[in-house]
Amino acid sequence: MAADPVLRRWIVLRALRLTPGEPPYDAHRPPYLGGGWSSLPAETPRATFAAAPPGAPSGPLRLRLAGQTVTLEPGGEAELIVRNFGDIETQLSLHRFAWVPLMGKNDDPRWVDAVWSAWMERFGTPDSSWAWHPYTAAERAINLLAFARRHGLPKAAAECLAAHAPAIAASLEYFGDHHSSNHLANNGRGLYLLGLALGLPQATETGARILVEEGRRIFRPCGVLREGSTHYHLLLTRSWAEVWLAAHAAGRPEAEEFGRVLDCALSVLPHFALAGRFPLMGDVSPDCPPSDLFGLLPGASRETGWMGRLEASDRDLLLARLGGAVDGEVLAADGWRRFDLGDWSGLWHADPDGFSHMPGHGHQDCGSFELHYRSRPLFIDPGRGSYAIAGEAEEYVSARAHNGLTVDGADPYAANKPYFAPAFRRRMAGPPPRLERRDDGLILESHGFVRLGGVGIWRRSWSFTGPRLILGDEIAGRGRHRVVRRLQTTMEVERNGEGLILRGADGSRVLVTAPGAQVSVVPALSWQAYGEGEPASRIEISVETALPWRGEITVEGL
Repeated sequence: MAADPVLRRWIVLRALRLTPGEPPYDAHRPPYLGGGWSSLPAETPRATFAAAPPGAPSGPLRLRLAGQTVTLEPGGEAELIVRNFGDIETQLSLHRFAWVPLMGKNDDPRWVDAVWSAWMERFGTPDSSWAWHPYTAAERAINLLAFARRHGLPKAAAECLAAHAPAIAASLEYFGDHHSSNHLANNGRGLYLLGLALGLPQATETGARILVEEGRRIFRPCGVLREGSTHYHLLLTRSWAEVWLAAHAAGRPEAEEFGRVLDCALSVLPHFALAGRFPLMGDVSPDCPPSDLFGLLPGASRETGWMGRLEASDRDLLLARLGGAVDGEVLAADGWRRFDLGDWSGLWHADPDGFSHMPGHGHQDCGSFELHYRSRPLFIDPGRGSYAIAGEAEEYVSARAHNGLTVDGADPYAANKPYFAPAFRRRMAGPPPRLERRDDGLILESHGFVRLGGVGIWRRSWSFTGPRLILGDEIAGRGRHRVVRRLQTTMEVERNGEGLILRGADGSRVLVTAPGAQVSVVPALSWQAYGEGEPASRIEISVETALPWRGEITVEGL
């Protein structure tokens, strides 16, 4: 708390009753379900599925879990099910059967029945354990139903899957509007897809109502997920594609509303898809590797990953909805800016609330960006490799792991809290950050550092001319302060006199210079999926200076 003047201010104002506390809410009971709603009754499944392939699996199976790959030998299913992992997300991905969609074409599908049987014996009765957390239960049901459509349903699965619906409904992840994330929508997705697949009318109706309401709540007006993560936006786009396809097939009335949300979410993706790679800005979800969803992106292969697993008729229906792009200025009003000029292409983020959205999956990345040069990643956003509270994971949320700037070690956003009232947030954040386009680049204006005292407005400009970028910073204020600018790259970094040469695997070279500053390079990671990273470098450009201050970084392709 000593390092967080915003939290200190909130505590003082709360003690003086000058700002409200957390608003009241009825946990697990979204108000749109009605005041008398409590849960769902058990419903008998009416649908029938083909049986899963009989017999024991042959040969080992490599399970791709969140952050870890496990090799399973025949007969090891019971031991696997009770195994403890160092990361709870790895544990949960096992219980979610998240490895099932990632199985290879040559993997024996009988493994699913074998692991399911072991899981049923140990965890088959709903309880309060992590195995039956509502998000986990929904994911498990959805993954097994998708498997059943291709290979048949494991034995005794229909009755247990039907029991998932009241278990999910009893613990819906609603904690007031201020503290309910996309998890509530996923609860609804689980209920809806379970209900349609198994013939559970009440689960279907409840899931539909949740999805309709949450689709209006968790996406910003332009269609982007409000939680500050490109991977999570892709993930929720996939979720709405799933429920729209299911609603369309069943002739359901909510199909039109699902399609509207889906179209808006899809229209954001052309802006996110840079030429060199899909930028993983914000958290990387443990639910599935980002690459599994790349079939939704413009120009991507439709034959692999989630898109490749769809029935051809469903894939054609979805492809007919792809192609539109939201207006760039509309997207920018919701915090994301795409810019292309000549050989340069980039994506910028500055949350319009002046805080990283809470609850959410965004980072302390006001004005941070991913920039590609000649269709290759130059400065990258490394993402986040783990949900551990401390250590490396927290590092990758901070401004230190982004292409931005810190003053006296402070991030450009104050740390947000779910119990901060909107008026308090506005008072602490000041005017919303402005990220504006101009003919030769972009300009950012942020009041995020004003909370520190002695520090004024921060202005940053990106000016592109041919192969050259001038990255200029101005900070108003008084007194002496430590200013550190950072750039993250996966290119090889070499010292060259007073500057740095960034060298690509293809032999491309880029010169980076920052006159009058101390430049250091530290090892880092660029996360490709949850728990899966590749080597990267963090360039730190530091000055001890009196404010007001102005500095420049020159980046030039050679």
